Amino acid sequence: MPRSRIYSFHNYTQNKNQKKVPSSGNLSSLSLFLCLCWSACAIMTFSLSFTHPIFSRHVHSAALSLSSSPPPPPPGFFFLSPPTPTSLRFDFLYRVPQRSAAFSAAETAALLQDTASSAAVLAGAYALVFTFDTLTQKELIQQNLSRKLVHILSGLLFAVSWPIFSNSLLARYFASVVPLVNCVRLVIHGLSLADDQRLIKSVTREGNPKELLRGPLYYVLILILCALVFWRESPVGLISLAMMCGGDGVADILGRRFGSSKLPYNRNKSWVGSISMFVFGFFISVGMLYYYSVLGYFQLDWGWTMCRVALVSLVATVVESLPFTTVVDDNISVPLATMIAAYFSFRP
Repeated sequence: MPRSRIYSFHNYTQNKNQKKVPSSGNLSSLSLFLCLCWSACAIMTFSLSFTHPIFSRHVHSAALSLSSSPPPPPPGFFFLSPPTPTSLRFDFLYRVPQRSAAFSAAETAALLQDTASSAAVLAGAYALVFTFDTLTQKELIQQNLSRKLVHILSGLLFAVSWPIFSNSLLARYFASVVPLVNCVRLVIHGLSLADDQRLIKSVTREGNPKELLRGPLYYVLILILCALVFWRESPVGLISLAMMCGGDGVADILGRRFGSSKLPYNRNKSWVGSISMFVFGFFISVGMLYYYSVLGYFQLDWGWTMCRVALVSLVATVVESLPFTTVVDDNISVPLATMIAAYFSFRP
């Protein structure tokens, strides 16, 4: 950057001295103002580099360079010292129009993809509930079995659908719209602000609307939590959903049908149910991790991974078998215990 440009304000004040000599107080105020502006520019430059991964790769600082050597070539998106004069008042936020337009097009494509994916997943969720509700009304399957099949499939299919969303930072929020809509729906009907007997019969045990505010509500809240916190970046969320949806769901079905032998410390749980939860939770978790590893999201050492998944499944099974179901719902205790165990098991 030319030295004449840097000291242009200094030269300007020297040329105007014959008209008016600024007072020391004005000079002090002006110096303080310039220092504050420089500090604000430096803070903005530093913060931009951590705001977004694109910024961190394409933002560099040349604001303090006073050498007369030519500046380095500008990166692709943002740069602080443009090689050619611009009409902008602040050069440090100069934007390249061509690259900006390309980035906006990519953002628009990602937005459309995420919107379409959210709509498709939401339509699939409603179709799943409608299908099992129709089967229940035609008495092809029992209501309890229909409820548990919805419990198993809705969460697992939700996790399986995550790869259809884009790679943008907002993708996880678009995916969370699906359980959020169901969450609002459960609250409205659970508070009896609206009446939907088909919904109540499909997801409750006794047909009481207040049941919607317990297990089913906790269920969709865990779906939102796993999508927002873990997303496709960690095995923890996938294993948690596998144990809550697959393991616990299958345990309830098989335990009620074949669970004549009860656990000694909890007469409401059976050996068949606990063993089923461990086995099915383990295999569903491994299947989910394999699905995501094939798509390139994870690179796992499978010998090490299967040992850790077995340990996590055992912890979740023990927690599910404990006699505090009346205090803490399984849809809270099982996924939270799984998250803690998986987090410590899969720590690097």
